[in-house]
Amino acid sequence: MAKKLLIGIVVFVALLGIIGVFMFGGRYNKMVEMEEGVNTAWSQVETQYQRRYDLIDNLLYIAEQSGELEKEILTGVIEARAKATSIEIDANNLTEANMAQFQEAQSQLSGSLSRLMLTMERYPNVQAVAGYRDVMNSLEGTENRIAVARTRYNEDVGAYNTYLRGFLNRIVSNFYGFEPKARFEAEQGSEQGLRLRDNAQQ
Repeated sequence: MAKKLLIGIVVFVALLGIIGVFMFGGRYNKMVEMEEGVNTAWSQVETQYQRRYDLIDNLLYIAEQSGELEKEILTGVIEARAKATSIEIDANNLTEANMAQFQEAQSQLSGSLSRLMLTMERYPNVQAVAGYRDVMNSLEGTENRIAVARTRYNEDVGAYNTYLRGFLNRIVSNFYGFEPKARFEAEQGSEQGLRLRDNAQQ
């Protein structure tokens, strides 16, 4: 009798283990998959911002070649770019505080860049510098790419964060240390320079 009871207990525990693997193992794998999706989306955001940094360097070179623009405007862009590039967020540390700091720096850079672009549009000699129009067009395309990358990132983060909040999912996420990721706020700072430039041309 005792032997049968022992076997019954072993079978019951084994069944619980199998159920646990299916219930929690699958949820863990899903969290890993979704977190990787968020990390990939973030890397695309970083890639597009890096592209903008490089194009800003080209734009600054053109501005300096013309020798006509106010030094204060150029200095503002240079300092804002330096601050923005100094803030790097690891994909595993996308907290609200880090994201707010990153966004603030990008917003400041967008404001400085918009002032530079507006000023350059007023100087024919600047526009005559080789490569000026190509850089302007590339910046316009990059602003659009940034907007798309940010939107996709926010979508992936929204799905990931929502999944973590599920009742059983919360147990798994707490046990394995999965944390919610911060999203970009709704402000359109990355598109400000392009919008102001378009207004100036109208």
